[in-house]
Amino acid sequence: MAMAWRAAPRAAARLLLGRRGIASCLDPSTGLTEDQKEFQKVALDFAAKEMAPYMAEWDEKEIFPVETMRKAAQLGFGGIYVKPDVGGSGLSRLDTSIIFEALSTGCASTTAYMSIHNMCVWMIDTFGNEEQRHRFCPSLCSMEKLASYCLTEPGSGSDAASLLTSAQRKGDTYILNGSKAFISGGGDTDVYVVMCRTGGPGPKGISCLVLEKGMPGLSFGKKEKKVGWNSQPTRAVIFEDCIVPVGNRLGAEGQGFSIAMQGLNGGRINIASCSLGAAHASVLLAQEHLTVRKQFGEPLANNQYLQFRLAEMATRLVAARLMVRNAARALQDSREDAAVLCSMAKLFATDECFGICNQALQMHGGYGYLKDYAVQQFVRDIRVHQILEGTNEVMRMIVARNLLQG
Repeated sequence: MAMAWRAAPRAAARLLLGRRGIASCLDPSTGLTEDQKEFQKVALDFAAKEMAPYMAEWDEKEIFPVETMRKAAQLGFGGIYVKPDVGGSGLSRLDTSIIFEALSTGCASTTAYMSIHNMCVWMIDTFGNEEQRHRFCPSLCSMEKLASYCLTEPGSGSDAASLLTSAQRKGDTYILNGSKAFISGGGDTDVYVVMCRTGGPGPKGISCLVLEKGMPGLSFGKKEKKVGWNSQPTRAVIFEDCIVPVGNRLGAEGQGFSIAMQGLNGGRINIASCSLGAAHASVLLAQEHLTVRKQFGEPLANNQYLQFRLAEMATRLVAARLMVRNAARALQDSREDAAVLCSMAKLFATDECFGICNQALQMHGGYGYLKDYAVQQFVRDIRVHQILEGTNEVMRMIVARNLLQG
């Protein structure tokens, strides 16, 4: 039995790709346009062939699969919602969500890094001037160069506006001092979108600088050992009298916090979409396991309690998907309620999808705790989605503030 399930990651991705064994109520293509169905199929195919077979190896050996991501970029996945004139695909936020959900069925950890990279490129594309857009975006969209988002600090996580990294203006340069914590891709990536303090305390004193690897004064901490997300490195990013040209500032001085938060609205949709893909793959793995595994002389699928749990998992998955896609549409349309809907979707989807993956592991019994089985990796990889891009406690604060204001 155990040996038969060693190919489980590929099996889940292939099930999604071929729509075989997927009940119509779970079909992620429901309600999509023909164009959206087509690039969803492209992403599922890539996940099944280029990611799922290597997911466990990347996790175990902590491999950052740069060449695989560059192959994904050839399909347009390096700058999905970036304008075409600088190499982007120019797709919508909903299109982006569909793609990240599909890719995550093959490897949630790698897709999550790609989502952060996409967020960084969008920030440069949206808030940079023409020179900056054309200098940075083409090589980022092709993923010839990779990007990292630098907001969190050792002393400022959820309270991001209290960040201490400082940038002192000196002629045509800034002198940057401080450090950032938990930076995805840190040390292995090429471009760093950094929030730093150029003015007084609070959000209005924060600006956004783009740094490039190799700048004097830029260094990195040790590679962190993590529960999941092992296919992407995580390090501290350290600035010691780092000299950054003023021409590398995105937007005006004092605009950085606004840029960071607008980036995170999309980032929350992206990471929720990654959770959807992992949860969908886990439901399919659980469905298959219940059909194959026998106890007390009959398949586990005949047990009504497990039937009910599977039904609940499917229902929560579809509800989460609908909420994420609704928020993606609101963000695309720049609706007034977009930020709070993104927070609601991130909160609901990441909580529910982690619960779905965890229940799928439980349904596998002892086998689910073995690394031969993909379900345990989905559990480990998406646990952090409830923490990053704004903790789910902060998401609750944002929603409550919206409900109670004025």
